[in-house]
Amino acid sequence: MDLALPPTVTDRAFARLAEINDGSDSPQALRIAVEGGGCSGFQYDIKLEERPDGDDLVLEKDGQRVLVDQVSLPFLTNAVIDFTEELIGARFVIENPNATSSCGCGTSFSM
Repeated sequence: MDLALPPTVTDRAFARLAEINDGSDSPQALRIAVEGGGCSGFQYDIKLEERPDGDDLVLEKDGQRVLVDQVSLPFLTNAVIDFTEELIGARFVIENPNATSSCGCGTSFSM
C-alpha cells in the first residue's frame, strides 16, 4: 500500500522558478491548485502569487516556494511538480499518479 505523501517538486521546477524570480524585488511563489472543470473533470490552476495563505503547504528550496492549498492537497498526493521544455512550449507540469485519465492539454484530469 502506498503511503499518502505530499507532492514533490523537481530541481528543474525550482530552477525555473528561480529564473522567473531572478532580479525581482519581491519574489513570487508558484501556486498549484486543483479546481473542478476542464474537459476531464478537474483542472490544475498554476499561477504566481506574492505570499502563502495561512494553511498552505509550502514546499521550499533555495528560497523558492511552491504553494498548495489544503483543499487541493488530497488530489496531489504523491504527485511530482516539474518543468518541461518541449517543441510545443515550456511549462510547469504535474505528474499525478492519482489521475485515471487526462486530456491532451495536460492541465485537465479525472480521478
